[in-house]
Amino acid sequence: MIISRTPFRISFFGGGTDYPGWYKDHRGGVLATTIDKYCYITCRYLPPFFEHKSRIIYSKMEHVKRINEIDHPSVREVLRFLSIRQGIEIHHDADLPARTGLGSSSSFTVGLLRSLYALKGVMPTKERLTEEAIHVEQGMIKENVGCQDQTLAAHGGLNFIDFGGNNHLRVRPITLPNQRRKKLQSHMMLYFTGFSRTASKIAKHQIKNIPKKQKELNEMYEMAKHALGLLDKNQIVKFGKLLHESWLIKRELSAKVTTKKIDDIYNAAYSSGALGGKLLGAGGGGFLLLFVPPEKQKKVKVALKKLLLVPFKFENQGSQIIFYQPNGGY
Repeated sequence: MIISRTPFRISFFGGGTDYPGWYKDHRGGVLATTIDKYCYITCRYLPPFFEHKSRIIYSKMEHVKRINEIDHPSVREVLRFLSIRQGIEIHHDADLPARTGLGSSSSFTVGLLRSLYALKGVMPTKERLTEEAIHVEQGMIKENVGCQDQTLAAHGGLNFIDFGGNNHLRVRPITLPNQRRKKLQSHMMLYFTGFSRTASKIAKHQIKNIPKKQKELNEMYEMAKHALGLLDKNQIVKFGKLLHESWLIKRELSAKVTTKKIDDIYNAAYSSGALGGKLLGAGGGGFLLLFVPPEKQKKVKVALKKLLLVPFKFENQGSQIIFYQPNGGY
């Protein structure tokens, strides 16, 4: 039996510049981090004592005899990609719900690749995991996804990721002094808005709008680079205020990014002392990240008392095998 643990991510700046429709002709860059909330994948070769050949358990349970019968797109295509013919059992658990803006779908794909490679006795590099997860999601499933989620899930940590040109998929780890890292984290509050959405549908609308939104996307890329400089100079407050500016631009990428309910939540937090924030992922729902000075957080908690506050910490390991006991013979 193999168990992998793969982190979810929080993207601060540059989201939208990691789509192929943008970076094939322009420079892109994302500043983001993984957090201590995870996707867990348990897998093993299934003993041949059942009517079904494979069993896949997530929000539903599938019993199948052939790969092409599998409904879960990532499971189906990863098994095809790795040419796994044996019967398999895959079980998925997660710390947070899916479709909430934390890159959970890509964490699942990266974690599944990591687990099944371990079952085959292979230890892929982080770069290989990244590239193959992107291939599965973009090339095989045909999802409307960018490249940051897979990269972050595989590598872990606080990173600036370059997209496009000669530096495509270059991961630059951001090393901060421990006190500065703690200060940055202490200003962040993560709220669940209470509803999820299908990111691919919202992303499809954003991708369609890319030719019309070049000014906004260029600004978002420049903001990502500027934010990196602010961290380097220990200008944490300015970092938070820049998040607010970035959110105002992101809202312009598609009418589907936000809703009146989300705007009301954000405005209530902003009026209570938040310096900035953003809806994570493609938009439309899920988790809202707020940047709030510690002395203002009590007031924000009161203003958003009907919402779930999720404590978190940064993590820097990326996808890992946390249990390895391969069974033999099946």
